[in-house]
Amino acid sequence: MVAVAILAAGKGTRMKSQLPKVLHRLGSQTLLDRVLASLAPLNVDRCFVIVGYQGDRVRESLAHRSDVEFVEQTQQLGTGHAVQQLLPHLKGYQGDLLVLNGDVPLLRSETLEALVSGHQRSGAAATLLTAQLNQPKGYGRVFCDATSRVCEIIEDRDCTPAQRQNPRVNAGVYCFRWPDLEAVLPKLSTANDQQEYYLTEAITYLDPVSAVEVADSQEILGINDRLQLADSFRILQERIRQQWMLAGVTLVDPASITIDETVQLGTDVVIEPQTHLRGNTVIGNNCTIGPGSLITNSQLGDSVTVQMSVISDSTIAANSKIGPFAHLRGAAAIGEACRIGNFVEVKKSTIGDRTNVAHLSYLGDATLGQRVNVGAGTITANYDGVNKHPTVIGDRSKTGANSVLVAPVTIGQDVTIAAGSTINKDVPDGALAIARSRQTIHENWSAPKADS
Repeated sequence: MVAVAILAAGKGTRMKSQLPKVLHRLGSQTLLDRVLASLAPLNVDRCFVIVGYQGDRVRESLAHRSDVEFVEQTQQLGTGHAVQQLLPHLKGYQGDLLVLNGDVPLLRSETLEALVSGHQRSGAAATLLTAQLNQPKGYGRVFCDATSRVCEIIEDRDCTPAQRQNPRVNAGVYCFRWPDLEAVLPKLSTANDQQEYYLTEAITYLDPVSAVEVADSQEILGINDRLQLADSFRILQERIRQQWMLAGVTLVDPASITIDETVQLGTDVVIEPQTHLRGNTVIGNNCTIGPGSLITNSQLGDSVTVQMSVISDSTIAANSKIGPFAHLRGAAAIGEACRIGNFVEVKKSTIGDRTNVAHLSYLGDATLGQRVNVGAGTITANYDGVNKHPTVIGDRSKTGANSVLVAPVTIGQDVTIAAGSTINKDVPDGALAIARSRQTIHENWSAPKADS
């Protein structure tokens, strides 16, 4: 049995923000969301989030999580004080307690599994996560014997010069046998420089204490300011990019590309420079994306090409070509083998297979059939100032350049709209629609001359 406590009560003064530190975003998720996500493979009995500064905002951010219990730490008097708040909530609990920090978002699930399983195998009263750092200054040093049993933890400021040479540090992540910890929590004191209750003091009362070392020391990095937030994002992106390159995705210039971990990519995908994939985006096999594209919460079929375009909340079927400089949004649905070209915007519209919208058009609240050809400069005038209205264009119809379709309007199949027409009435199948002024020519005409 394992309960989890996530310490999330601090303000995060060095972030210089009105937002609680744990609610700052690292990529697509908040720091706190990332810590919670790392628990997914564990068999957790209860999950506590200890809140304090702007606790209501933290609660609100997790309102969708019915598995999370909130514990208030009214005064922030240290890590030991935070865990003391659990005493009434875990009275009589006989399992283990995993203690995590809400501002340490890079811990892998595998690391936490190793910590918990190592703790339970060892039978220790407490097990702490440690790491080997090349520059351990500022971290408490952990001294162990040959069996990884912890002999002593010494804060950096209290180390002798020889002890400071020890690169093994305390990561601030613990697994306790709760009945043992419950017994010693009331003993914690504030006899330290910060006059706070430290959880590390509890370690001195427990025996035995073991250590589990993390293989990648970057996992234990905490976030205290915007510089560390940016550095953590860099580390996160390096992980994701490496994962996809090893899975058969080509990243032409990896350092210029960002990919959320929620994104799914097929094989033989090519991602060009300055491309960003976000949210629940799925890219099919053999796609080429970029350069300079942003795709969010969208699904692309196989062999789709996207150049210098922005796509959000939309779907694109196989073999379609998007861009350059196209914008698809608001549940746009593009069929197979379509062309959505230069400076075209598609909003909340369905485009049938093999339809071309090659350049300079706006389609909003529209439904287009198959093999439609939309001439340059065609727009659907879908908004009357109060409501949005639909436009329907049937299979194989063509609109001439600079056509305006004033919604609500239905264009039948095999219709031709003459260039420059403004259409505000339905057009039947097979018709030619012309709605423009007759051309007038005044021969031998010259502009009036200005008075001298």
